[in-house]
Amino acid sequence: MNTHSKPHLLGMIAGLFLAAGLIVSASLATTAWLKVKNTQFITVKGSARKNVSSDLVVWRGAFTRQAGSLLVAQKSLKADAEKLRLFIVSHGLTNFTFTPIAIEEVRGTSTDVAGLTQPRVLGYRLTQAVRVESGAVELMAKLDRESVSLVEQDVMFTAQVPDFLYTKAGEAKVEMLAEATRDARTRAEQIALQGGRSIAQLHTADMGVIQIAPIYSGQTSWEGMNDTSSLDKTITAVVTATFALK
Repeated sequence: MNTHSKPHLLGMIAGLFLAAGLIVSASLATTAWLKVKNTQFITVKGSARKNVSSDLVVWRGAFTRQAGSLLVAQKSLKADAEKLRLFIVSHGLTNFTFTPIAIEEVRGTSTDVAGLTQPRVLGYRLTQAVRVESGAVELMAKLDRESVSLVEQDVMFTAQVPDFLYTKAGEAKVEMLAEATRDARTRAEQIALQGGRSIAQLHTADMGVIQIAPIYSGQTSWEGMNDTSSLDKTITAVVTATFALK
C-alpha cells in the first residue's frame, strides 16, 4: 500500500468517528429537549419551621399512706393532702385537683395455733394523686424543683416529669403548612427557570406529618412528634407539592 495514502485513510476514519459522535450528541440533546418539553408537572418538597415556647405546664404527683387500720391510713392521707394543698398554694398556684383515693389491701399470711398458714389482711395502702395546671411556667418549674421538701414534712410524695405544652399548636400548623406550600412553589420556580420553563397553578399538595420536637434537637418521627418534655420546641411542617408547568 502506498505510504502516502495512510494519512488520508486515517483522516477518513477519524472523520467518520467525529461525524458519528456529533450524530449521537445531537440525538441525546434532542431526547433531553423533548423530555423537558413534554414534562407537564414538577414535584418538590417545601418546609417551614417555627421556634415556640410552651405556654402551659401540667404537673402530676402521687402520695401514699399505709397502716394496719383503714381509718388510721385515711386520716394520715388526709393530713398529707392538706400539706400538699398548702405547698401548692404557697407557690401562687390555684388550678389543681385531687383524684379519688385508691384503696389497696396489704395481704400476708399468719400461722394459727394448729400450725396452719392462713391468709390475712395486714393493713391498707391508700394512694391519692394531684394534678396542677398553669401557664405560669416559672412558677410551675419552681414547684417541681421544691417538691422534694414535701418529704421533709413526712409526705411520701412522688412527682412525675412535668408536661410542657404549646396550646396554639393547631393554629401554628395551619400557618406553617401554608408557608411550606409557598416554600415549595419558590423551589419549583427556581428549578423550572433553569429549564426555561415557568410555574402555573398548584396541581396537588400532600401534607406530611407535623413534627413538634425539642428545640435544636433535630428529632423526627415517621408518625410525627408532639414533644412534651422540653420548654422550648421547634415545629416543622413539610409539604410535597406538584405544580403544572407552562
